[in-house]
Amino acid sequence: MSVAPQEGAAGTRTALEALRAALLTGDLAPGQRLVEADLAAAHGVSRASVRAALMDLTAEGLVERIPHRGARVRVVTVEEAVAITECRMVLEGLCAAKAAARVDDEQAAVLTALGHRLQEAVAAGDPVAYSAHNRELHRLLREMSGQEVATGLLDRLNAQIVRHQFRLALRAGRPQVSLPEHLAIIDAVVQRDPQGAEQAARTHLASVIAALQESADG
Repeated sequence: MSVAPQEGAAGTRTALEALRAALLTGDLAPGQRLVEADLAAAHGVSRASVRAALMDLTAEGLVERIPHRGARVRVVTVEEAVAITECRMVLEGLCAAKAAARVDDEQAAVLTALGHRLQEAVAAGDPVAYSAHNRELHRLLREMSGQEVATGLLDRLNAQIVRHQFRLALRAGRPQVSLPEHLAIIDAVVQRDPQGAEQAARTHLASVIAALQESADG
């Protein structure tokens, strides 16, 4: 017995959450066509729900519509990735400062443990684990900050450049460069130093921008 697909607001929400998650994890590649019928079948929703979700993702800059060809995952150039990261620098700095002002002892312990895992991943030469811990650190800082507006903006910005972030994390020598930057952020937050945390976050993102620009030149 077949199950009727989800429709209406619930169906759109299901489709939107599934597609956004696939974009954030890189399961949907830049330039990949997004066929409504296939997506509807994959996620158990109606085509109208998929269409509505794609409209929302288009407004967020994650999807683009090509005349007479339908929708596809938007391709973000290195130049755009740099511009997005410049915006992230301000917002991540704000979140780090807010996290430092709000962090409690339990959260500080979680951050310290995550710092150890980052060090272990670099020592083991495991860039995939390092990349995962990196994402978790930035997620925790956003969560600890309590700054919901900045968090929402960062979620949208990060989704647009997830491929650039992943490629950067896998670049030879990059984890060794970013590790001390991440540890500096953690240390400032744990020490309840908002100004130091903001500066450490901005320094890290400036390093990311330089690395992105090097990839464009290469």
